[in-house]
Amino acid sequence: MGKALTTKKKLTIALDAMGGDTGPEVVIPGAALAAERHPELRFLLVGDRSRIDPLLERFPKLKQRAEVLHTEVFVTMDAKPSQALRNGRGKSSMWLAIDAVRTGEADAAVSAGNTGALMAMARFVLKTLPGISRPAIAAMWPTMRSESVVLDVGATIGADASQLVEFAVMGEAMARCLLGVEKPTVGLLNVGVEEIKGQEQVKEAGRILRDSKLPMEYAGFVEGDDIGKGTVDVVVTEGFTGNIALKAAEGTAKQLSSYLRLCLQRTLLSRIGAFLAQGAFRALKDRMDPRKHNGGVFLGLNGVVVKSHGGTDALGFATAIDVALETVRNDLVNKIKTDVELMTGLLRQPEAQAEPSL
Repeated sequence: MGKALTTKKKLTIALDAMGGDTGPEVVIPGAALAAERHPELRFLLVGDRSRIDPLLERFPKLKQRAEVLHTEVFVTMDAKPSQALRNGRGKSSMWLAIDAVRTGEADAAVSAGNTGALMAMARFVLKTLPGISRPAIAAMWPTMRSESVVLDVGATIGADASQLVEFAVMGEAMARCLLGVEKPTVGLLNVGVEEIKGQEQVKEAGRILRDSKLPMEYAGFVEGDDIGKGTVDVVVTEGFTGNIALKAAEGTAKQLSSYLRLCLQRTLLSRIGAFLAQGAFRALKDRMDPRKHNGGVFLGLNGVVVKSHGGTDALGFATAIDVALETVRNDLVNKIKTDVELMTGLLRQPEAQAEPSL
């Protein structure tokens, strides 16, 4: 991940303490890890005080820099977005964490809760930026080169050409902020690199990006194996495909790890080899550790919301907080707003030129 700005302004992160598979038992230790890394951070912990306070006693440094906003209402992991909005509006831990961003009480919100409910509430509370029809979830993806931004990984099921172009603009801005790349390369995920292949909306989005004067390095179509190679800095797709790609990659990593472990334990010679190569295996495990790439950023909203994996541990949740912090420090929301305004103006130029003069 790229370097954040050097300014150490005090920032507040609102945490949905009840979100995820285990709630405060992961969120509070994760916040404590983030507090150690970032002394300038303060936290607004939203949730059931009877579960939060005993955990805070174990982390006195965090306790000094945290405020608890009590609520006993929380969104379950299996709740439908409509149900979560109806039952949690104005009172659930997820809602109140997001609303703290709207009011300026917090600079960003982080939740490991129900993804659909989090997106629905974030859209309702924060609204989308002008020029953005639908927000997207962007993930930092480990590659053979370094990291790439991949979006959408689950917010929008299906997307037309104009929405894919919006995703490209937002992803490019995120890559500049979090990867530190001055002019990121952008590719559209497709079933082949040839321009005649793929769905019509993908081909149309490619034509728009290729022919427009948008200030980005459009690299054309990329295929599934290009994601892991790091062929481009930003991979753009719609949420159905993106989410499947993400889950497939996570499953493949676990599968390879399991195969490797079994193979290294088969014979005495393989066990000796594993012992001699344990430093290399530790480095490989560290490189592939999903906890160090945790945190999906909701792009296109009037505020910063980061989604942590629901089943992560304290280290993974702390990484999601890191992502939120860098996003705020690098002023990603305003960068996207500026880029979208530029995109809207440039894409309207041909229409204006085509209009007959009076």
